[in-house]
Amino acid sequence: MSRKSRAVASPRVVSVMDLRPLARRRLPKAVFDYLDGGADGEVTLRENCRVFDDVTFRPRHAVAVPECDLRTRVLGFDVSFPALLAPVGYSRLMHPDGEAGAARAAGAAGTAYILSTLSGHRLEDVKAASSGPVCYQLYLMGGREASEAVIERARVAGCAALVVTIDTAVAGMRERDFRNGMKELMGDSVLAKIPFLPQVLSRPAWLAGFLLDGGLSKLSNVVIPGKGPMELIDVSAALAAAAVTWNDLRWIRNLWPGLIVIKGVLTADDARRAIDEGAAAIVVSNHGGRQLDGVPASLRALPEIVAAVNGRVEILMDGGIRRGADIIKAICLGARAVLCGRAYAYGLAAAGQAGVARAIQILRTDVERTLKLLGCPSIAMLDRSYIDVPATWG
Repeated sequence: MSRKSRAVASPRVVSVMDLRPLARRRLPKAVFDYLDGGADGEVTLRENCRVFDDVTFRPRHAVAVPECDLRTRVLGFDVSFPALLAPVGYSRLMHPDGEAGAARAAGAAGTAYILSTLSGHRLEDVKAASSGPVCYQLYLMGGREASEAVIERARVAGCAALVVTIDTAVAGMRERDFRNGMKELMGDSVLAKIPFLPQVLSRPAWLAGFLLDGGLSKLSNVVIPGKGPMELIDVSAALAAAAVTWNDLRWIRNLWPGLIVIKGVLTADDARRAIDEGAAAIVVSNHGGRQLDGVPASLRALPEIVAAVNGRVEILMDGGIRRGADIIKAICLGARAVLCGRAYAYGLAAAGQAGVARAIQILRTDVERTLKLLGCPSIAMLDRSYIDVPATWG
């Protein structure tokens, strides 16, 4: 066992949330808060996790379940258990292993990885790193010409699906980032960085890895014609100019021959519109509570979307997943699988690829144990009869 694997092994790390304090100790405050924080008062961020407490289990006891089948087919490929790794921007800032390490861990665990546009690693390198499916999450950054180029790169690399995020008309007001000087830390001005240096210098292990990795990486998958890869400091302005509309989806569909997944759906109307525009799947998501604060928790929005879709396309859910029991509850409510973001990002920040592998291992073991305790032999047999939900949920 490697040193990094030992650092996240039991009994030091038993649950996914045991990875969070390890990440906090290793990262500068600004980087940790970027990973950990949400928008405005962080109401939706908190509710994403808390809402799972409102759903309780209805187990079948005195049932022998020696073996459980955790496998699921999603987006046309098979995964070892119903959790995919969600796109997490700036992953390379958290650890040099970054997106490539996370994708490698996902593939080794038999599941899929979704690469963010805001990646420090080239999508070709990330795809090559994984033995499993890799999807590409698209922001229309750098203009249509830049987007056309990266869509073609994703096709040639063999990405399994294009995941289009629709909830970022502007970047959410992430107050922690403003207070921590994230913009100044990532900018060009040396003088502007000086007040924030103590928080960076107090994390020498992170700083050494960051510098050895070449410092602040450019966005290698957003190549501006005539200029090259976009600088990381341009992201907020670029997002504001890259909002996706339904008309853009028609243009994207003409460029991309494969599956298109729409991420960021919270209402029945948007779900139906996504289907009309050719989506093969929908991700019920509030962007981890990082965009518009005060929207419903993803799990709370899920039943409305399931009813509206009525089996026409696959539904995934993203937001608040910290335990295998959370995954089971989402599936009982109609999700085909879930996306996990912070759950593995804490592991990445704590110990690189080994931390991601440990987070996946914990969630998978949780799912298997929960199925056995429910008296259910397979993911495919889960339905709403295994849970109770508040009457107000419908």
